[in-house]
Amino acid sequence: MIFNTTNKNNEAEVTITEMLGASYSFFQSIKLGGTGSKRMIVAAVSPSFMRFMNSVSDANYGNIELREKGILVHITKGLQNYSWAIPYYQLHTYKTEGFSIHAQGNFVRFKNNKLLQENKKFIDKLIDIKIEYDKQFEFH
Repeated sequence: MIFNTTNKNNEAEVTITEMLGASYSFFQSIKLGGTGSKRMIVAAVSPSFMRFMNSVSDANYGNIELREKGILVHITKGLQNYSWAIPYYQLHTYKTEGFSIHAQGNFVRFKNNKLLQENKKFIDKLIDIKIEYDKQFEFH
């Protein structure tokens, strides 16, 4: 589910908190070593997300925020901000020509460049947290 978060939107905040849990507190964030990625260049998106991309040749930027039960993928289109809420049970990540996030029949692929390499530790942390989250649903 994607929300316009340019301006304060109480309905979106409530829905995001219900889906993904509350934001980490300051101390939890420090303990985790940070809960947000640096910005990355968006290389491609699914057709249904094309309306959230710049129509001119400007670069599209995005970043990822960790939550207790999922992630928020923030995408910037000019002066507009959009947030895609993804619970961990729907999240799939792939290392292809860049780094792509798939969920809910959509995807965002980040360009493989210096900005993505700077986020390698964060991406590894994201994958580790998802694995820990999935362990609570293992079959025996």
